Amino acid sequence: MTIVRFILILSAGIFVTSCGIEKKAAKSFNLGQYQSSIDLYGQMLEKNPQDGTANFFVAESYRLSNRLADAKPYYEKALEQGVNNDSIRMNYAFSLKANQEYDKARQEMNTYIAGAGNEFYKARAEEELAHLQNIDEIRSKESYYRVKALEEINSPAAEYSPVYNDGELYFTSNRLDNKIYKATGTPFTSIYKVKTQGAIVDMNTLEQLGGVINSVDVNEGSVTFSPDGKTMVYAKGNSGKKKGTADVNLYITRNRNGEWTEPRMLNINNDGYWDSSPAFSQDGRTLYFASNRPGGYGGTDLYSAKMNSRGRFYNVKNMGPDINTTGNEMFPYVSEDGALYFSSDGHPGFGALDLFVARRQNGKTTIENLGEPMNSAADDFGFFLFRADRGFFTSNREGGMGDDDIYTFVNRDPDLKILNYFLRGVTMTPGEGDELKILTRVQVRLLDANGEQLDEDITQDDGRFEFRIYENENYNLVAERQGGDEQYLITRSPYSTFGKSVRKDTLSQLVTNIYYDTTIVLERIEKDKIFVLENIYYDLDKSDIRDDAALELDKLVTILTDNPELKIELSSHTDDRNSDDYNMALSERRAQSAVRYLVSQGIDPTRLVAKGYGESKLLIQNAQTEEEHQVNRRTEFKILEIGKIKPPPTSEFDEDRFFDDEGDDSGN
Repeated sequence: MTIVRFILILSAGIFVTSCGIEKKAAKSFNLGQYQSSIDLYGQMLEKNPQDGTANFFVAESYRLSNRLADAKPYYEKALEQGVNNDSIRMNYAFSLKANQEYDKARQEMNTYIAGAGNEFYKARAEEELAHLQNIDEIRSKESYYRVKALEEINSPAAEYSPVYNDGELYFTSNRLDNKIYKATGTPFTSIYKVKTQGAIVDMNTLEQLGGVINSVDVNEGSVTFSPDGKTMVYAKGNSGKKKGTADVNLYITRNRNGEWTEPRMLNINNDGYWDSSPAFSQDGRTLYFASNRPGGYGGTDLYSAKMNSRGRFYNVKNMGPDINTTGNEMFPYVSEDGALYFSSDGHPGFGALDLFVARRQNGKTTIENLGEPMNSAADDFGFFLFRADRGFFTSNREGGMGDDDIYTFVNRDPDLKILNYFLRGVTMTPGEGDELKILTRVQVRLLDANGEQLDEDITQDDGRFEFRIYENENYNLVAERQGGDEQYLITRSPYSTFGKSVRKDTLSQLVTNIYYDTTIVLERIEKDKIFVLENIYYDLDKSDIRDDAALELDKLVTILTDNPELKIELSSHTDDRNSDDYNMALSERRAQSAVRYLVSQGIDPTRLVAKGYGESKLLIQNAQTEEEHQVNRRTEFKILEIGKIKPPPTSEFDEDRFFDDEGDDSGN
């Protein structure tokens, strides 16, 4: 397999020797030239097959160049000769698993855990042991997938990461006799394309992308396209100038007049680390990718980044422990229904990389192994759907034509129905006569019930935004105006999908989209502007905060929390059924009571002024009914100081989205 990945970083140092060939072998290993290392240590093994050190480094070279199944006999010999470090027995167990020797892999993992001294490796081993116990359960799962090798494309070389775009299938291969990449001993890879109708390819159209994209002495990797097909992001690196994966980065190029522009490195790359296997979301606003940068949960983790209208990326986020493990996660793909498909050797699986799908259900993320025949004991990765029920993936399983091969699949699940929910909205503000008008340049964020941000959008001239949502969830929409001379209150609007689900058994189409609509109204901030707090009522002659009033005051707490620069006057008003002096004192007590409640909820008391107006500002003169009197017994707040509303962190907002002119695609 030509992609290079790490399961675990070797903890033991290189053995110091004086032997000339061993020095060369050790140097090749240190440089990440694993095939050269295998060849040189192999010469030592020809003279002495029992050499524990040589066997160990051959095994490690196979593992680190992603040929774990081939490492097994060399780990066995090294262990027989007493070679030991913090991870050798654990990696031996992984190699057994890659050869489908599951029972023996369990035994070796148990042996390793019993004597493990490294806590990180021990946790990894314990996690993997639990996975080994689940293999039979995964294998027993009913599967509706049917797979077939794409024989027209596959060759004895490697073909992987198929991506369909505008009638053409793009993939990566080392099928030409290019310069040799020393880490794997195989030619450098390039990106190809071929015209296709679904899985029917026209091999007469097969061609390599031009020299602007491909280089003879660099590995070009996985590609992804924006929804319009005009922007391509792809991985490029492994020139051999840096050890291992240190120079693998993401690049962006645009198609103008049928030609790809000079690729530029993305600003989200982490220098000295592996950033690869990119995938755009269906709307093109999010880029997913894999990286082994610091701060992750294991080897390679999945990350997301937002892309603005100028092709600049920001707000890079690790996708968290629900997705990422102490192992490796890579090759993400987001389908039309919002499901995240990816490959992992850290979730319960059959051997090396398995295909998984992550779905959001009832506010939680669930992970499912796609099972056999999509998965095998070998590497299975590079999932892509060209229709809701069929697509492509890559595997180096037995029975293929050589190295990595491309396979097609179809999902024949009789109950397969794709149901998508979307929330469309418009941001508005009161105009003349309180008639609502469209408000542009509003950042709208979608938060889940726990306050975690799921998505964001910026409204343009039509004031519209749109989010994918899911059934049986509560959300908050947080809207904030960006730029301009006028300031607006940051506004929070709840939205729930409970009770709004559609039964899939009532659908006739394979894919159905359901749209819901909402409006968010942002109030302009003006000094001395008065806002009536609806339903803040008091019992006659009382100043206690009723339960219903507390619910309404909580909304003011949210406003003040979201708008930290505001200072307000909180005023209370009475009806006219008592003397002026009595009502003035009562209203003062009510205002103070409301302020105390706000302070108890964490609001800084220096931002609050309590004021009682008694019956001096009746809304209903000569009120007759109890309902009319209660309207007069109201609470209001008035803006005393505006201050400067702080913009959100630059990691979450990029003002360049408001401009249409072309900029630096790299974001630098």
